[in-house]
Amino acid sequence: MKVTGGTSGRKRGASPSFLRNARVLVVGDVMLDRYWFGEVGRISPEAPVPIVKIDRVEERPGGAANVARNAAALGARVSLLSVVGTDEAGTRLKRLLRGERIVSELHRDRGLITTIKLRVIGRKQQLLRVDFETPPSHEVLASKLRNFERMLARTDVVILSDYGKGGLAHIARMIELARRADKAVLVDPKGEDYSRYRNATLITPNQTEFRQVAGSWATERELTARAQGLRRRLKVGAVLVTRSEEGMTLYQAGRRVHVAAQAREVFDVSGAGDTVIATLGVALAGGADLDEAVSLANRAAGIVVGKFGTAVVTPEELFGKMGKG
Repeated sequence: MKVTGGTSGRKRGASPSFLRNARVLVVGDVMLDRYWFGEVGRISPEAPVPIVKIDRVEERPGGAANVARNAAALGARVSLLSVVGTDEAGTRLKRLLRGERIVSELHRDRGLITTIKLRVIGRKQQLLRVDFETPPSHEVLASKLRNFERMLARTDVVILSDYGKGGLAHIARMIELARRADKAVLVDPKGEDYSRYRNATLITPNQTEFRQVAGSWATERELTARAQGLRRRLKVGAVLVTRSEEGMTLYQAGRRVHVAAQAREVFDVSGAGDTVIATLGVALAGGADLDEAVSLANRAAGIVVGKFGTAVVTPEELFGKMGKG
């Protein structure tokens, strides 16, 4: 699939109906997001920390599963490929995904603890986060690669969601297979070694991640030079740098497009990157051009940061905001 910038003249953004034609495959590190909500009434006599009396628990798909959840919420037909443990959290995650209309192939690894991010919330603030995780075994990852080849035939766009948990050990091979099959490959990167994302269609680092890889900048001209240099070195079609309250900037060969952030109150930035790449993938799979997809992703990000925790954006929210700023 060739992804280009510029206007296509189809005005697809006026209606969400084209999103239902999108077929998206998400591959990456999944996790279970747990939220413990409670009241804070006093400080512990054992240590200078608040005591939280838990009265409510919520669970949501996290990581790559949240990307898949966002894509499904927009109406796309979504497949998810990942690895979980043979534990309660892995079983719970599979059940949650079924409720989101996601076709998931979650390999079970006896040597793996399903990644859990446990957040303790008191007085509408996150007081603590506890992570449980172990890397998957090589054997399970190899099996996942074989399934990836099979699943390529029934998708339009591949999203590789890298959370650095080991689930994308074969990402370079996945990109090669997908591009050979003429599928657009979008990567949400992690870490300092971006060479493994070579030849992807698009990578979407946030500005902190981008700075770690490409270095700091003092002016927009310097930022553009660093982004274009990274794009050429990696031989990727485009680099989209998400810049929080500054919006996001797209860099392609010979062009730079900046989209200002939507002005609204920010409540929680958790999972905003998941929403961005999911919206990009669904829009492109549905037939939008890259500029339109970026505009929709920026709008979706502005909506989701006004929600608590890892959340999704619906077509009604996304397209209901069109033209309202």
